[in-house]
Order: sequence, then structure tokens, then C-alpha cells
Amino acid sequence: MFAATLAATLAAVLALHADSLRLVVSGRDSAIAVRSDAQAAFVIADAAVSALGGRLQRLTNHRYLVTVGGVAFEVADRVPYAMSDGRMYPLIAPARERDGRLEVPVQLFTDVAPRAGARLRWDAVRRRLMPVANATVANAATNATTSATTSATTSAAANAGAAAGTNAAARTAAKAPVHAPKVEPPGGNAPARPNRRRVIVVDAGHGGRDPGMRGWSPERTPVREKDVTLGVSLQLEQELERRGFAVVMTRRTDTLIALDDRGRIANRSKGDLFISVHVNAANPNWRDPQAARGFETYFLAEAKTEDERRVAQMENEVVRFETDADAPKHDPLGFIINDMAQNEHLRESNDLAETIQGALRRVHPGPSRGVKQAGFRVLVTAYMPAVLVEVGFGTNGAEAAFISSESGQRTLANAIADAAAEYLVRYQQRIGSGGGR
Repeated sequence: MFAATLAATLAAVLALHADSLRLVVSGRDSAIAVRSDAQAAFVIADAAVSALGGRLQRLTNHRYLVTVGGVAFEVADRVPYAMSDGRMYPLIAPARERDGRLEVPVQLFTDVAPRAGARLRWDAVRRRLMPVANATVANAATNATTSATTSATTSAAANAGAAAGTNAAARTAAKAPVHAPKVEPPGGNAPARPNRRRVIVVDAGHGGRDPGMRGWSPERTPVREKDVTLGVSLQLEQELERRGFAVVMTRRTDTLIALDDRGRIANRSKGDLFISVHVNAANPNWRDPQAARGFETYFLAEAKTEDERRVAQMENEVVRFETDADAPKHDPLGFIINDMAQNEHLRESNDLAETIQGALRRVHPGPSRGVKQAGFRVLVTAYMPAVLVEVGFGTNGAEAAFISSESGQRTLANAIADAAAEYLVRYQQRIGSGGGR
């Protein structure tokens, strides 16, 4: 079954790699130039939209509103999704800005738009795209081969960005608004329907009088964990928003937020994911602590190794800045962890951690230290898939330079954002189209 679906998908993709896209509008044929590369066949969006009687609007932050066949899609430069009416439709390749113009995969018009209800029909046999009288006819007449190519990969993913709409609590809980993009009305008349987005809570570790770990770059520039985590988190916010998600930040400035409050912020915001960003430090008792490097991702469970316990204790030390006293010895953390052991969020958090670790492995200069588990207080009160990412060792000079640089932080944020989007698509496939938690 999988092989047949894959073969159909490849056939459809190859069929679209032609020099032009043929359009039939009001009985007249026209052709729009197509530019193909190893990823997909692309068409200049304004040319295609204009020929189909639609409209292209440039929004902010490299985003565009494509209205065609009576349906509006929001797309963005370098983002492999199209948003329409709160649904997220994967594209076979990201939209892109090139020479000052937006290029989108031909698939947006031949496959995604008809499935979203646009009054368009793609005839794969005659290789032509045409408007039709109504969306019902268009969907019924869509070529069977095209439908087969997308059923396995998009039936669940179309809803991955839906549900968990932002509300007033989400806008105030973190002392900062949820930054949902503003969409201009299509055609300038009827208001656009609001996009209901998945909410991802980004937590920059430490802050204020809690600097976290301290390290040095090769130039002996001091590196503080609280600065690195905020830099990465702010970049992550931008990247997630570019992918169509709503983002809640537990902090946006150099301020101290109590560990227990971070999870509560996520809950009040009705978050779908909680991602806490941190910087690792080597154990001074290791043979060569300054040589330690790499990245690792944690989810909440009982620590299995001494090193996992060490990292959790290091990150939980912020409690003394909150209370001016050590954490109580008989902490209920162990009981809470045991209580969560049968909770679905434990399994989902593990999956999210694996996905983030895999994405970082492709871009991080250091080695992967794997997915681990430990009792992090910051994760205890977040009742959703929640992970803590140690983006690198601040005690390693070269790695400290990478994670404190703007380019390094952007690279890390891109990878984590890709992983979050990948995880949510897979999560939607597991739960079906029933709407989520």
C-alpha cells in the first residue's frame, strides 16, 4: 500500500515538472511559465492568480494572502505550508521569494486549492487547470491520481495547525501578546476568516537575577545562559510564527519567572506544546570538562543516570533565586512524575524530544547526546507535550561561541521550529481529524 502511494506521488510530482502550466479560463487557453528544480515545479504566484481571476496581497514579515477560486490561503517565504480557514496544508516544497516576486509550488493550485474548496479543477490527463461553477463539482471531478498522491500525507496534516485558538488568556498570561499574523480582507470587502492556530509556548530558561550557567567564548567573552536562551527563544518565536503557529513567550526580557509559573503560563494559554530552552555545563569532575560538547533533549520522567540527575539538579537550582532558600527535601516532584507515567503526555513528550533531537542533529556542529529524561521542575506543571532542550555546552569555548552568535541561534531556532511542525503533523495523523486534545 505504501509503495503504491509513493509511486503515485512520484508520478504526480514528475507530471507537474513541465515548462508551463496550462490554464483554461472562459474557454480561452493560456500558459504560465513553470520553473522546476530538484524539489518541485514552481509558478510565479501573481501571474497564476491574475490569470485565474484571483488576488495576491503582500502582508508583513514575508507573508502573502493568495485568494483564488473563492478561497484565501496564507503562504510565506521558506515555509512549507499553506494556511486556509485554520487548516494547515503541507506543500511539497516551501514557497519562496525570488527576484522580488513570490513563487509557489504548482501543487498549491492543482491539488491544495481544490481540496480546500476552491472553485478550481485540475485535469491531470489533459494537464490543464480551470475554474468550475462550484466547489462541490471541483472536488468531485478532481483527478483520482492527484487525490491518491496526497491522501497518505495530507489527510491528517491539513488540520495540524487548527484548533487551540488564541484567546484573551493566551494574550495576557505571559505578559506579552500572542503574535497571530493580521490578515487583510480578501478582495478588500468581506473580512477574512480568522486562522485558528496551534499554540506553542516557548520558555527561555533562567533570567533576571538567575544567570544560569556561565561560560566563555574563545575570545574570553563571557557567555551567560539566560542571554543565550532568550536569544534562541526570540528567534524561535519568529520562526514558529513564519510557519503559521501562535506563540506564547514565558519571558521576552531579562526577568526571572518562577519555574512553577512557566508551566502555568502554558496551561492558561491553552498551549499545545511547551519547549524550554537551556544551555548545558560540564561536570567539573569529568576528566576533561572543557572538551564536553553537544546537544540533548529531555522530557519529564524519573532520571535513569547520574548525569541526567546532575543536569536536572543544575536547572532546578533556580528555586533558590525564587525563595532565597533551598528546595524542600520532601518535594512532591517524584509523586507527580509517577502520576504522569500513565499520561499520554509522557509518550508525546518523548516523541517531541526525539523529533527535536533529530532536527538538531542535521545542523548542530556538536555531537548528539541523545534524548534523555529527568525530573525538571519547569516541565512538571505543563500539562501538554513538554520538553527541555540543552542547545549546547557553554563551558566549551567553540560551542559557547556558536550558541551565543546570532547565526548560531537562528540555526538552532530553525531546526527546533521544523521539528515542532513535523511533530504536530504526525500527532494529527495519530489522532485523526477529531480535533486534538
